[in-house]
Amino acid sequence: MNPFHQYSNNAIIVSDLHIGSRYFLYQECGRFLANIPEDHELILNGDVIDNPYSELKLPHQRILDIIARISHRQRVVWVRGNHDNGYIPQGFEKVEFKRFHTIGHRLLITHGYDFDDVMPRSQAFIKAFKLMHDLRVKLGAKPVHVAHYAKKWEFFYKVLCKNVMTNAVNCALENGYEAATCGHTHYPEDTVFNGIRYVNTGAWTETPIFYLLITPDEMALKKIYDSSGFRKAKSLTQSHVTSQKL
Repeated sequence: MNPFHQYSNNAIIVSDLHIGSRYFLYQECGRFLANIPEDHELILNGDVIDNPYSELKLPHQRILDIIARISHRQRVVWVRGNHDNGYIPQGFEKVEFKRFHTIGHRLLITHGYDFDDVMPRSQAFIKAFKLMHDLRVKLGAKPVHVAHYAKKWEFFYKVLCKNVMTNAVNCALENGYEAATCGHTHYPEDTVFNGIRYVNTGAWTETPIFYLLITPDEMALKKIYDSSGFRKAKSLTQSHVTSQKL
């Protein structure tokens, strides 16, 4: 058995890369992946791909190739998100594809779409919102991911984030987990709700970028510093934003 299949207590969790999106920060992602310690599991928590039916540009394809290479030396788990839609790239035989993932009873890891009661009931509004956003960009507005623009609609966005958090925490409570982490909302946060720690790791379509570091002693939401005005950390174990004992 390969050593990494013995599964360590160390893990790095990211969500919502949206590889293929024009807003995917592929250069930052490439540098990040190059610095992942080999004794850590890499957990991709959903919406790794933006559109599974679109052909990827070469720089984005290279990110998938890097992930495939990583999976041959250490454990890689891909938790499916609503954008992934059953997509499995070539060369990903070593990657574990799951609906959700857990680290003992410490942490429930799920993308968050299954906990979202807001967006599935608002499809007409969301479609109109996306059309309006596309029109804004065509008319000269700054091009940003639609989720980034949606944050200007603060009330709706808070309802979405609280809904996902509440349902994730309730699931963790019912199943005996100490904490839960999601993506989906593109809104990084680290809080305690009903006695359960809830962490959202945000997205790779805008800065700052975050990841969740798991060690045997703590769980820390960390910020990645990139070349677009942010100082790049020397290692993935430095400069945590929030850290709590589990």
